[in-house]
Amino acid sequence: MNKKILIVDDEPSIVTLLTYNLNEAGFQVESVGSGLQALAWLRTKQADLIVMDLMLPGIDGLEAIRRIRGTQEETPIIILTAKNNELDKIIGFEIGADDYLTKPFSPRELVARIKAILRRTENGQKKVAPIETSQEIRYLGNLSLNLDRYEVQKNHQKVALTPNEYKLLVYLWDHADRVLSREQILNAVWGYDYAGQTRMVDIHISHLRDKIEDDPKNAKLILTVRGFGYEFNTKKTAE
Repeated sequence: MNKKILIVDDEPSIVTLLTYNLNEAGFQVESVGSGLQALAWLRTKQADLIVMDLMLPGIDGLEAIRRIRGTQEETPIIILTAKNNELDKIIGFEIGADDYLTKPFSPRELVARIKAILRRTENGQKKVAPIETSQEIRYLGNLSLNLDRYEVQKNHQKVALTPNEYKLLVYLWDHADRVLSREQILNAVWGYDYAGQTRMVDIHISHLRDKIEDDPKNAKLILTVRGFGYEFNTKKTAE
């Protein structure tokens, strides 16, 4: 597998447990004990996925994620926390985390979630051999989606999307002008491992709106259909 996981946690017992199980699953593992150490590590090295504790010395995990997302939009992050606090989870998703586990947790479940996220990331971003004579580009108002380059632009400026946000946009666009339930979107973008976690869909829809809508509070592209789900509207483009 040869994927590198960065563990950010100040509890030696947790680091030892995670390192053992991730090594057994075929991952390379490195660890640091604080958010500032994680930022320093990421300036010179690259991880395929980060496991981030929230309760850290110095800056907490949420602040570390904010700073990481300032320079690295695409690296998946799993929050690992002893807090069973919905607000922390929501904030984590809003600033760019991909998933969370609450302590105590099953190391096997964490390994399964890491594999699921990496599988989605690889499927969403691995590029096929380029075809110089043709590019599949979709246009809608001031928005464009280049499927060959995995690139979204708004007003001719690149929009930085996380892998899940990109997959979400492609799925909505592929099923444009149809009402999709949260469960349909969840299963298509995140997979059946996340059954029942429809709140994740709402959070990512909100984050995507912030990036592609002219007025996120008065959305014209991603419409909410109350009681049913969402619709990607191509019938009347944003002006």
